[in-house]
Amino acid sequence: MIITVGDLVTDVLAVLRAPLAPASDTPATVQMSGGGQAANTAAWLAWLGRPVTFVGAVGDDQAGQDRLAELRSAGVHTRVSVQRGASTGAIVVLTHDDERTMISDRGANLLLSASDVDAAVAAAGATNLHLSGYTLLDGPSRSAGQSALASARSAGLRTSVDAASAAPLLDNPGFLQWVHNVDLLIANADEAQALVGKADPSTLASRLAEATGGEAVVKLGREGAVWAGPAGVTHVALEPVHVVDATGAGDAFAAGLLAAWSAGADPRAALVQGCRLGAYVVGIVGARPSLPGQPPPDASPGPRAA
Repeated sequence: MIITVGDLVTDVLAVLRAPLAPASDTPATVQMSGGGQAANTAAWLAWLGRPVTFVGAVGDDQAGQDRLAELRSAGVHTRVSVQRGASTGAIVVLTHDDERTMISDRGANLLLSASDVDAAVAAAGATNLHLSGYTLLDGPSRSAGQSALASARSAGLRTSVDAASAAPLLDNPGFLQWVHNVDLLIANADEAQALVGKADPSTLASRLAEATGGEAVVKLGREGAVWAGPAGVTHVALEPVHVVDATGAGDAFAAGLLAAWSAGADPRAALVQGCRLGAYVVGIVGARPSLPGQPPPDASPGPRAA
């Protein structure tokens, strides 16, 4: 059982058919669906057939009911607190090619508490806890995120954190302290640079691993990903892929990697699975799988060793 802790939101996704025209009109395809970093990763883990529990908070509104129903329909177990008087979080996502701009209302996600996590961590069979970095970056939910990591370590679970977003990392210099002793930190190149300065990908991953005292993965988009740890640095590259929508690709990457890593895969094999699922997701619209239990076809663009 893998536990994911963090955000659940409504995504209002606008796939632009041209670059954004400020103060004017831009043609786009718009759709509304479930989103949130931790919830998306949980949905992809369930799609891969892994037992997974999502822990989070929603408002007592129709959006919260809909978001929970979507996760449960996808095969995700949920331990979610319903916050009276609060609204469920929402994000407007503007995407064009492989670039995304997000406008966020954190909503009930800010009300996550340590008690919301305790029961899930204590559940029999849990082996890994994966925390969305947004839980730490948002001040009101930070103590819940820190408590989740501490409780998981005390219970013998392996821990991982997704660094979430570069801009808020620059405003939160304590982030590396909050994730010290985490087993695995996942970041994209921009997030890694916000945390440890500019460097080549291998150096970024090594610096992150040294800073946390664990291991680190740096996602490189079209260039694959790098893993750094006691065994050294491993890089897996990607064959070229056609990008339809990059929304949720990082969350899917995390799911593929965690599914393999939690089952005992070595860094290269875990990166391969993460890259394969991430490459699949950029070829579809939206952050979630459309059908449960249907893994990516073998013909999907896959990783190559580097």
